[in-house]
Amino acid sequence: MKIIIHGGFFSESDQSNDVKIAKQNSLKDIAKKAYRYLETHSAFETAAYAVSLLEDDELYNAGIGSQIQSDGIIRMSAAIMDGETQKMSGVINIQNVKNPIFVAKDLMKEDDRVLGGSGAKNYATEHGFEDFSTEIPQRRKEYEAKLNNGGKGTVGCVAFDKNKKLAVATSTGGKGFEIPGRISDSATVAGNYTNEFCAVSCTGVGEDIVSNATSAKIVTRVTDGMNLKQAFDKTFAELKTIDGFAGAIAIDKDGNMYHQDSHPKMVFASYDGENLEIFN
Repeated sequence: MKIIIHGGFFSESDQSNDVKIAKQNSLKDIAKKAYRYLETHSAFETAAYAVSLLEDDELYNAGIGSQIQSDGIIRMSAAIMDGETQKMSGVINIQNVKNPIFVAKDLMKEDDRVLGGSGAKNYATEHGFEDFSTEIPQRRKEYEAKLNNGGKGTVGCVAFDKNKKLAVATSTGGKGFEIPGRISDSATVAGNYTNEFCAVSCTGVGEDIVSNATSAKIVTRVTDGMNLKQAFDKTFAELKTIDGFAGAIAIDKDGNMYHQDSHPKMVFASYDGENLEIFN
C-alpha cells in the first residue's frame, strides 16, 4: 500500500519558514492518517478521504482557505478517478460547500458525473451537503489588497491499495482574482487522471497543465511501456517548451512512486507504512 499527496507549491502568499514547517507537519500527519485509512478502505475511498483532510486545512488553497475570485466569490473545483473502472467524476466552480471532493465522489454513481456552477451546488444541496463558507480572513485580506499569489495552489492524492488498485483525487480553490467562470485543470484529465497502470495528480498553473495535458500524457506513456521517470521526463520537457509551471505526483501499477516539479517547490509527502518522504 502506498500514499502520496501534494499541497500545491510553496510559492503561496505567505512563504515564511513557520508556514513551511507547518506544511511539513501537516502533510506528514495527513499522509499517515490516509495510510491508516487505506488499511481498511479502497484506493478510491482513500483518495477522497486524504483530499478532504487537505481541504479542511487552511494552509492549502482548497476547501477551507480557497482563493477569492475577481468578483469577491469563492468557487472551487475537484475531481476523483478510479483506476479500475476508469471513470472520473467532478465539480467545477462549486460554491459554499466544505468538501468539494466529497461532492465529486458522490457524483460517481450518476450518469452525469461532471457538474459545474449552480448545477453542482444544487446537486450538493439535494444530496445533503450543508451550506458552508470556506473563506478565511487571510484570503479576504489578500483579495482586498489585490495580492495575487500566482495561482499555484491545489491539493491532491494518489493511492495504491492492498489489492493493487489505483485512484487519484484533486481539489483546488482556484488561482485567486481570476475571471468568474475560469476552468481549472483539477476537474479535467489534464490535472487528474488514472487507469490500471498509473495515477497522476497535478498542481500548478491550470492553463499550462491543460495545454500540456500533463496527467493524461504521463499515464498514457506509462501504459505504453515507459517507466515513471521516463514518462515524467518527456512530459516535463514538453512543458518546458511553453515555459509551463506544474508539479505532479504519481504511483504506477507496481507501487512505484514519483514526483517532479518544473519550478521549486511543490509541497508533498509520501508514505508506505515505513518510509515517509516530505518536501524540504
